[in-house]
Amino acid sequence: MKTLLTTAALVAFTLSLASAAMMACTTDNMMKTAAMMGGAPDTPAKMAANKEMAMANTDMSNGKMKSACTHYMKSQKAMSMK
Repeated sequence: MKTLLTTAALVAFTLSLASAAMMACTTDNMMKTAAMMGGAPDTPAKMAANKEMAMANTDMSNGKMKSACTHYMKSQKAMSMK
């Protein structure tokens, strides 16, 4: 059981590193995403992405970068949904 839990934790850690490499959480990328969302048509996906970006901005202002990056990634996923 202990080996199974260790393996699961290692897999989760590896996947989180892979997703971080795909979508870098930087101020420049957040600004590019916000600009790109401005020209997108109004859809439920855009509304969800705007909500996540607003939460990312709030967290970043409060110094919570881990939480801000989580919201940024959720925003990216929302915009990719159709």
